Amino acid sequence: MSILPNIAVIGGSYVGVNTAQQLAQKFHGRFQVLLIEKNSHFQHLFAFPRFAVTSKVDTHKAFIPFTPGTFAACPVGSGVVVRAGVTRIDKTEIQLDRSVKLNERSVDRIPYQYLIIATGTKLTPPSTLPSSDKADGVTYLREHADKVQKSSNIAIIGGGAVGVQMATDIKEIYPEKSVTLIHSRDQIMNKFHPQLDSIIKDRCAELGIKLKLGSRVKLPAKGYPTDGSTFNIELQDGSAVSTDFAVIATGQTPQSELIKTLSPESIDDAGFVRVQRTLQINDTKFPNIFAVGDVADTGAHKAARPALRQAPVVVENIEHLTRGEPLEQYEVAEGPSIHLSLGITKNIKFINSPGGASEPKVIWADDGKYDMGIEGVWQRRGGGPNSLL
Repeated sequence: MSILPNIAVIGGSYVGVNTAQQLAQKFHGRFQVLLIEKNSHFQHLFAFPRFAVTSKVDTHKAFIPFTPGTFAACPVGSGVVVRAGVTRIDKTEIQLDRSVKLNERSVDRIPYQYLIIATGTKLTPPSTLPSSDKADGVTYLREHADKVQKSSNIAIIGGGAVGVQMATDIKEIYPEKSVTLIHSRDQIMNKFHPQLDSIIKDRCAELGIKLKLGSRVKLPAKGYPTDGSTFNIELQDGSAVSTDFAVIATGQTPQSELIKTLSPESIDDAGFVRVQRTLQINDTKFPNIFAVGDVADTGAHKAARPALRQAPVVVENIEHLTRGEPLEQYEVAEGPSIHLSLGITKNIKFINSPGGASEPKVIWADDGKYDMGIEGVWQRRGGGPNSLL
């Protein structure tokens, strides 16, 4: 039996998994689709901010087995999950950080015909965890939640979606605690229409969250104490915020090292992968390499929803390449949008108009669940009956 050529997807978060699934459906019997991911489990990142502040959730279920759920709905044998880190790529081969069993052979190099980079961005913990193993991740989130519970005066540094969610969650779960949200700009979540800033500030006032805006924090090189002692967070305007626990919710570092080594000219000044409108990387020497999701400079807002719309473009363009046909172009179809929780049950869908020319669309809801609906996510992604797996 001959071995099919490989289409490889590096990165097993939302867009990587979705892209691999669509490829497996499309190219069954023509290519073997490989999803290469260093983490032991799919990590439901949207739950991490909540699970990092309370232990009254099933933390295990935020880490979902890749197998068999990832390719369960695809034709049998069309897709394979490879647990490994990637240390290097070239035009035709992937170098792994370990040996893996693939097609009944042990290999640490994998040839490919087409490659999709879906490595995303790295955030500060607890949004990105320090370990790739489920057990370590569960322990980290539970220990973080324990520190939050024991603290009485908490500062959240960074007024993005994670910072806003953690601040509102903590204050609603522990109303007796003092919570301060610190942000370098006067406008919170400034990439959106100013109406979102007003909504968040009103919600913070309602919950009793203090705001410190308009000055950047001077982050210490060795980090902040985590032993419960009181310390000051110093800001560049000369002021300080006293606290006994600080959560850093800033920074979004693109994980683009593989492309940077292969094609430095395909990396922009911020470290994102430059792509053509076809979602191929911006280097004509590598027409078989694509980039999608947060790691790619596609012009789309960095979020799961626009990233998932990139997967079909890649799938169709690989089909076109196999046939020597003209390629399709990815178009940014809408303005930035977000589904943002503002406490345990309150949440909004906020959708900027394209180009910000008109008023945004705001949809309020009061249907949030304490565990972020993790049971449904676990089942949809094929977690199986045992959450400890």
